Amino acid sequence: MSVRLDLTPFRRHRDFRLLVAASTLFYLGQAISYVAVPYQIYTLTGSNTMVGLIGLVELAPLLVAGLWGGALADHVDRKRMLVLTGVAQVFFTSLLAVNAFLANPRIWVLFAIAPFLVTAAALQRPSREALLPRTVDHDELPAANAISSLGWQTGNLLGPTIGGILLASVGAGWCFTVDVLGVLAATGCYLALADYPHREETTPPSLRGIAEGLRYALARKDLLGTYVVDIAVMFLAMPLVLFPALAATIFAQPELLGLLYTAETVGALLASTFSGWHPRIHSYGKVVVIAASLYGLFIALAGQAPTFWLCCLALAAAGAADMTSAVFRMTLWNQSIPENLRGRLAGIEMLSYSIGPLAAQVRAGYTADSWGVRRAITVGGLASVAGVVLAAVAFQDFWRYDARTDRHLLAERERRAAHGEAGSSLTET
Repeated sequence: MSVRLDLTPFRRHRDFRLLVAASTLFYLGQAISYVAVPYQIYTLTGSNTMVGLIGLVELAPLLVAGLWGGALADHVDRKRMLVLTGVAQVFFTSLLAVNAFLANPRIWVLFAIAPFLVTAAALQRPSREALLPRTVDHDELPAANAISSLGWQTGNLLGPTIGGILLASVGAGWCFTVDVLGVLAATGCYLALADYPHREETTPPSLRGIAEGLRYALARKDLLGTYVVDIAVMFLAMPLVLFPALAATIFAQPELLGLLYTAETVGALLASTFSGWHPRIHSYGKVVVIAASLYGLFIALAGQAPTFWLCCLALAAAGAADMTSAVFRMTLWNQSIPENLRGRLAGIEMLSYSIGPLAAQVRAGYTADSWGVRRAITVGGLASVAGVVLAAVAFQDFWRYDARTDRHLLAERERRAAHGEAGSSLTET
């Protein structure tokens, strides 16, 4: 039984290759800017509080644009949304580059541009997520999601490294410039996509349309289970904000801090690389619960690791478990959500995995100050396991989910067959 990554969707479908290339370039550029923005704020102000405030000004636009972007994705041309929001990101990131190249960069520019930049990205993502299932065959989605996640992890692994090198050698301006070039190339990939008109009557974007998507999500207990598991894991277990203290005060090796940040990504890359077994699994709910529980356990072990390298090993194992959980959650969503609701549900999904990390920073910081760094990490990991188990008990449809018998998945497969969809007529090699 092969466990190697199944590249069949990548080989067969041109538009899927374009989406993977575009999303990898976007994630790479965003990761570079993610390093540059806080660095520039700190060098201009010397204040950690100011660095934290940039996330606060991004929160409201993320919430509003994520939901509205999902509503737009279910009505307007998704390819056009991808291109227009890509152009917007090029424009706003270019302004950051111009400001960074000034002799005296203005701090207010960073705070003024950040809401617009996060709005463009949040408007874009639901269209990208909703379009991906139409570029491959229905049964190829498990492999397609693993390939897509591999591109995301590659961008996240290389981006901070490239950003750090650019900051140290040529400054923040070139970080934003590289981001602009990457977004331009990604937008070109989107422009080269075939047209994907909506195959059913669409719902114009409105609060009523967003509420319809929310009602659908709440009515499906299997979907609710995936959201609750994701939020529980991120809110209770994510230890990123504690890594500086872990490296400096617990292991007394602050120079190795970067390895703590990349350890989970390395594990996730390995999990994606050896994901060939995914298409043979049908009990998605059980896999998600087991993998998410393992994530919490490995985070708890990382908190108690006696050496730095054992901590990194535990974090890498946690990253592999987290990626496995994420891929099966994405497959459940992409195979079973109706086409006419996919954009709005993608917006809801985006919020579920965007809000958790922000809240986790507050939770982790408070518990570390109260209990100590090691105990905060360990208790958070174990608490997330309890949260995942409770979600499995509370949402039995999620725990028992089987891709061979789920009525939502079978209905979506029949709808695709009725429309003659097998990827796209223009995406075959």
